[in-house]
Amino acid sequence: MHSEPDKKGAAVKVPPPLIVLSVLLLAYALNAVVPFTIPPSPGVKFTGYTLLGISLVIIGITSWSFRREKTHIEPWKPTTTMITTGFFAISRNPIYLALCIGCIGIGLILQSWWVVFSVIPAAMLLYQFVITREEAYLEQKFGEAYVQYKRRVRRWL
Repeated sequence: MHSEPDKKGAAVKVPPPLIVLSVLLLAYALNAVVPFTIPPSPGVKFTGYTLLGISLVIIGITSWSFRREKTHIEPWKPTTTMITTGFFAISRNPIYLALCIGCIGIGLILQSWWVVFSVIPAAMLLYQFVITREEAYLEQKFGEAYVQYKRRVRRWL
C-alpha cells in the first residue's frame, strides 16, 4: 500500500542495529569481568552459526523487500509503502526479530550466557525506543490499513 510522501519518519533517534550492537558489547565486556560461559560443544557453536545465518538471511531478504518497494529501510526516514508480504506476513518486525536471533547466535558462538541473554535487554530497548515509535508513525500514516495489519500479524512471531 502506497501513501503520500511525508518529510519525517518514525522519529527513531538511534539506529536499531546500534542498539543491539551496544547491548552485545556490554554483555561481552561483562563476560570478560564475570565469566558465565557455556560449556564447549560442537553442537553449541553449530547452532550459533545456524542462528546467525538465519538472521542474516532474514535481514537480507527483508532489506531486498524495502528496495523492491522503493521505500526507506531506515526508521528515521519517511516511508512510502506498507510492506505486508514475505517475512512481514509473519512478523511486523522481521529485521528486529532477526537481530535478536543474531544475538542468541553470537552468544552461542562466543559460548557466553551473558551474550545469549543480552537478547532480553536488546528486545526491550528495541521495543521502547524503536518499535513503539514506528507503530505510532505507521498507524498515523496508513490509518485503518495498518490497524488491520496489526490485528493480523504479531509483533515478533
